[in-house]
This record gives sequence, C-alpha cells and structure tokens, in this order.
Amino acid sequence: MENNQPQLKNNLISKAIDYTRVGVVITDPSLPDNPIVYTNQAFLNLTGYGEEDVIGRNCRFLQGEATNRETVQKVRKAIQQKKPISIEIQNYRRDGSRFWNELAIDPVYSEEDQKWYFVGIQKDITEQENYKQLLEEALKELTVLSTPIVPIAEKISVLPIIGTLTEERYEEMITQVSHYLTTAKDDVLVMDLSGLIGIDTHAAHKIFKFHELLKLMGTDLILTGIKPELAIKTEQLNLDFSSLQTFLNVKDAIKQLKS
Repeated sequence: MENNQPQLKNNLISKAIDYTRVGVVITDPSLPDNPIVYTNQAFLNLTGYGEEDVIGRNCRFLQGEATNRETVQKVRKAIQQKKPISIEIQNYRRDGSRFWNELAIDPVYSEEDQKWYFVGIQKDITEQENYKQLLEEALKELTVLSTPIVPIAEKISVLPIIGTLTEERYEEMITQVSHYLTTAKDDVLVMDLSGLIGIDTHAAHKIFKFHELLKLMGTDLILTGIKPELAIKTEQLNLDFSSLQTFLNVKDAIKQLKS
C-alpha cells in the first residue's frame, strides 16, 4: 500500500488541477522554444484547443494582432531571468475570438528532474475588463457633464462650477473649455462659482492662469457668484480678484454685457 502512495498523490494532484477553473500549463525551457509539456482541461476549455494542438508548442500561439507587444516583451524578459510575473494580456482562442488573460508565470525547480520548469496560470477576465471599459467611458461622460458650458447669448457662454474644484478637475475643465472655444470662438465666458463648495490651493491659483489662457484665445473671463468664504480664502492666499471682472450673479453679468 505504501508503494502506491506517490502514485495516488500524483493522480490526486492531476485531478485537482484538471478540476480547477483556471487554465494551467507547464513549459520546459530546457527543450527548444520552451514548449508546453502539460496542460489542464480548463486551459483547453478557455482557448478552444485540443491537447494534441497544444503539447509541444510555445505559448505564443495565443498571441494575435491586438496583443500588446510591450506586454509580450515583459513576459519574455521575466522568463529569461527566471522571475515570476503577473500581467494582463489580450490573447486569442482557436476560433479567433479575443479574451483578456490574467496571466501569472512562476519558475519552478524540480529536484527530481534537476531542471527548471515554468508554470503558467491563465484566468479569463474579459468580463471584468469590459466593465472597466464601460466605467471609464461613463467617467469620461461624467467629466463632460461636470463641466457644462452653456451658450446663453451670441458669443457669450456660462460655465457653472458645481461641487469642489480640485487641481485634477481644473485640468479637465481646461481641456473641455479649450476644445469648446476653439469651435465657438466666444467673446465672453462667464464662470459662475455660486455652486462651488470647495476649492484647493492649486486650483485657486490656476483660475488666474485660466484668465490668461482665455485672453490668448480672444475670450474675456467674468466671475460670478463669489461666496464670502471663497473671497476670504483667496485673500489668505494673496489672490486679488480685483483684476478680473466680477458680478454678484450671472443675471447681473448678462445684463451688463447687453447694455
């Protein structure tokens, strides 16, 4: 019975690996082109290949046109240096469809064989990547919505700032406004600060830079809705709004511009 223990153990390990939901391959770098010498069923299910199509081949057959070359180079470098690596890479199934692969490769030294192997774990994360892409697109749309530029008269638009103006949001605002004014070519942009909750130091300073940028584009900046708290903060930062045109609210600004 004791003589059967190693074989039973190996059979159990083999079955356990086959039943796991992630793809597993083992490659042998001592052989030409570091071919696959073992694969589990999950890898075959993931890629659509049969075992006879996989054994003896280098894993690069999973690569295709959309596979990032820099990512491939990182994987190759890790293998050359016998270092573990975890990376996301776009691979291809047998039918040509693409999938995002969360790939982990670890070098393993076999005392029994007196040589190195590489164990690669593949996990299909396509669904997560699709969700991530949708989220990024939604955030881009949100960024546009958070910087709504509203034309209210000929060559006059209003930019209401609502919430907190951070340096990051300021940079996004610059991009949106620059793109808008390149097309609209407005004479005046009214920045309404009545909905502003907070402003960080960098963004406060950059409002003045924003004024200079607009002047270069041939647009005058008018500020409205400056709250007492903001006025106090700008004074503490030695920022002088007197160099800018300011009005109590948008209505007063438009009335003055049309007079």
